[in-house]
Amino acid sequence: MTNPDVKDLLLAPRLDRATVARLLEPYRLKDVNRADANLQTVTGDPSERELLALILQDLLSVVSHSANPDQALAYFERFARSGLNRPQLFSYLRSSPQALEILVRSMAGSSYMAEILIRDPQLFYWVTDPQIVGRPRGKREIQRDILRTARMLADEKQQLDYIRFVKRREMLHIGVRDLLRFSSVEGTWTALSFLAEALISATQAICSSALRQEYSIASHAFRSFTVLAMGKLGGGELNFSSDVDLMYLYRSENEDPDGVSAAEYFRRLAQKITQGLNDFTSQGYVYRVDLRLRPEGKAGNIAESLDGFTRYYEKRLAAWERLALLKAWPVAGSRLLGSAFLSVAQEYIYRDAFGADALQNVLQMKRKIDEKTANQRHGGRNVKLGPGGIREIELIAQSFQVCYGGRIPQLRERSTMRALHALRAHQMISDEECGALTSAYVFLRDVENKLQMVQDAQTHWLPVAEDELAACANLLGYTTSDAFERDYQRHTSGVSAMFEEILGTMDLRRFLL
Repeated sequence: MTNPDVKDLLLAPRLDRATVARLLEPYRLKDVNRADANLQTVTGDPSERELLALILQDLLSVVSHSANPDQALAYFERFARSGLNRPQLFSYLRSSPQALEILVRSMAGSSYMAEILIRDPQLFYWVTDPQIVGRPRGKREIQRDILRTARMLADEKQQLDYIRFVKRREMLHIGVRDLLRFSSVEGTWTALSFLAEALISATQAICSSALRQEYSIASHAFRSFTVLAMGKLGGGELNFSSDVDLMYLYRSENEDPDGVSAAEYFRRLAQKITQGLNDFTSQGYVYRVDLRLRPEGKAGNIAESLDGFTRYYEKRLAAWERLALLKAWPVAGSRLLGSAFLSVAQEYIYRDAFGADALQNVLQMKRKIDEKTANQRHGGRNVKLGPGGIREIELIAQSFQVCYGGRIPQLRERSTMRALHALRAHQMISDEECGALTSAYVFLRDVENKLQMVQDAQTHWLPVAEDELAACANLLGYTTSDAFERDYQRHTSGVSAMFEEILGTMDLRRFLL
């Protein structure tokens, strides 16, 4: 009798469990019986089984090198049974090794991306088209797609649901390009930021049009409204699964003939935009919105006039708010009003010296964060807030910016990466410090994206379980979790040492020249 071949899993009748285990053993599967059941359930038609058998060796080979082989096969079964023409699918996978790799690595690495493919299986052919996957999609391209379709939809609800579909489609595209390293880490956060700007802008336009109809307001009235992005989005460096920090700004106008005040109208508009982005429907959601950076935080007006922002910044602007304003950027609505706000913000960021007291307040804020993360079960292994994490790199850059940006306009960068390079160019930090900080920043942002990609969840904690840590390391291109751990420790210890040297020792002479 000839030795069994892996194809026999599909073509030979009634293989015993020992033979099944022997055939599947080379492919890093933890539950071979479940894996065999997945393969058997994919198709029952003999002709389809023969087509699947032709790609089975290649399928299992890609599965074995993926982040989670068992998960990959489980999702492959669901995907193949999601309504696609299976003979066409199997033939396509046989003819396109890249498509097979995209499918398996997406399903192994991200339940979120797998569910997108299972829900909208035709997106698989779209995202694996070389003309689509081979290049980034720009903000204007996405906006044109939304505008073209939204015009044909009957009402606000349908239009907003279409935006939610676009979010899923584009996140799949960005995730595939990131997983297969068709995109750099910087390219990924730029693509995520462009997408968010396009979707927020479209949501603002849809909500504004609907509210005008509700109030019967002429198109020329109440045009001075802007959505301001803060945080990572404001800096053009958004995470894979991130809240969007927004503020809503308007310019006071005379009352409408029907008696609606600007404050009331723009309050309603801000609420509609927030709801349109936040609401989870059958089509999913667009973004979680965080409005806490507005004046007075949760106690403040959801939308504020430019005069109101100015009065607040004149009297109440805290040190941490000056750092936050470095990231402010208009992403929807009136560009003219957005530019006016940026001019006001620049004045308050750089008008007064950022003295020793302010710098110590920044340090004290970080110490409180350290105490909180150290008490978590993960032992402080938080890529954003932990020792040597992303926040420390941001605080180093932002502290220099607010101290010197008044005299050196070239330091007024929204992007952390560009800010670090500007600081090096003006000798605020050394070449070695800049190299170490930028390298660590890219590494940690890559880790952050991979952690969040798994479930579309806003997490920054490294996994505790060894198998989950190994899967994360695999997504990052490491063959072992030990190799990943060494790089993680090297980057975070280096950043932590620089943070302590520059800010932590309370020797603030580098900032107070």
